[in-house]
Amino acid sequence: MPRLRGRVLSVASECAPLMKTGGLADVVGALPGALESHGWRSRVLMPAYPTVLEGAVRSRRIWRSDDLFGGPACVRACTADGFEVLLLDAPHLFDRPGGPYSVDHHDHPDNHLRFAALSWAAAQIAIEGTSDRWRPDIVHAHDWQAGLVPAYLRYAGSAVPSVMTIHNIAFQGVFDADQLDRLNLPTGDFHPGGIEYHGAVSALKAGMVHASRLTTVSRTYAEELTTPQFGFGLEGVVAERRDRGEMHGIVNGIDATVWDPARDPHTTPYSAASPGPKAENRASLLKEFGLAEPSGPLAVVVTRLTHQKGVDMLLEALPAFVEGGGAVVVLGSGDPGHEQSLREVAAHRPDAVGVRIGYDEPLSHRMFAGGDLVLVPSRFEPCGLTQLYGLRYGTLPLVASTGGLRDTVVDSTDEHRASGTATGFTFTDISTTGLRDALDRAASLYQDQEAWREVRDRAMTTPVDWAASGAQYAQLFQELVR
Repeated sequence: MPRLRGRVLSVASECAPLMKTGGLADVVGALPGALESHGWRSRVLMPAYPTVLEGAVRSRRIWRSDDLFGGPACVRACTADGFEVLLLDAPHLFDRPGGPYSVDHHDHPDNHLRFAALSWAAAQIAIEGTSDRWRPDIVHAHDWQAGLVPAYLRYAGSAVPSVMTIHNIAFQGVFDADQLDRLNLPTGDFHPGGIEYHGAVSALKAGMVHASRLTTVSRTYAEELTTPQFGFGLEGVVAERRDRGEMHGIVNGIDATVWDPARDPHTTPYSAASPGPKAENRASLLKEFGLAEPSGPLAVVVTRLTHQKGVDMLLEALPAFVEGGGAVVVLGSGDPGHEQSLREVAAHRPDAVGVRIGYDEPLSHRMFAGGDLVLVPSRFEPCGLTQLYGLRYGTLPLVASTGGLRDTVVDSTDEHRASGTATGFTFTDISTTGLRDALDRAASLYQDQEAWREVRDRAMTTPVDWAASGAQYAQLFQELVR
């Protein structure tokens, strides 16, 4: 065990395996283990959603409030997957049906209040400590749901430094200015250089303005955020922090123990050194979805079904790919129109297209183990974990050249294959045409199985864990607490 260098309070709306709607949860759940090896011990503070609270055995109360934005609340400490989790138990805010943010596709109307409460509790713990005499040396806030933590710390004059990580700047936590008093936000900070955002308040901007440092989840996304195309109105704030040397792009990793084809309990194990059983997983996946053996590659799609993820482009490109001998399996949920369109495609070609609406963690493992390709045609992608799972499992990523996708996948051009660096397929024309061309190139390479295996072997040996990124976060934390 390395010597203790400091304590981290990580604040987020979700954390795998306790609550997950996307990649944010995976990052929040995996980063503590990566930091531990560098002497940084973490506690993760998240809401005590009903399903999470039910599984919190042997929890102990370490902080309480008689009135946390409308009702009594406490923070309970417990252990999950080897790291300490702090659960904000506030029934008036979190004891309700639906997911973390919505019910029946409608956002909870008091989300600004719910996550301001999470931020307030985090700031109080950082300032006062807990009843078990624990105080963090640094606070790590994730996305808009924790965006008010750095602001609350600044307003209180706290010396505890904070890091704000932007996982997706498109979600900014915007609410009306008439909520300032209710959320203990000073009117003096309501201006363009503070928390004001086009006449309203942005929780994400509050964190971006007041955090000691900003990070985002890939080097390319850090640069993209300084442009109007990707900055969503906050590009000026990002550029200012970057110019002061206070913005860092640190690519995400994955939990290589959870995502390990050699030890995956959901699949027939295989490895880069012994890839043969991957064919068994492929056959099982085809059988599970009732698909015929394709003459081309079997592509998998595990994603939210949204415009950002390029699902409309995928729908337009699929017919030609399938007619050319490919097959596709889709797992995801999101836009009802996209869900229905995918069902119709599957009904039209049940021999080549399989669709499951929803999310199923074991099935996602089986898909990565059985697929030849994983498709990620996102219009923008801060980092993305899907392509990293694909690399790990030898399911070659086919990705749009944006954000972290660009940073983590090397296109299978003749030059890159000759140098032994190719790990997948990328396309810079982020359109249906660009996606179709990339699918054509992938299908063509698939016919040369020797060349395909060379790229697959390189993909499976590409480092995708948290080792390098964990070291970067540890170094940043160390600089801030000096």
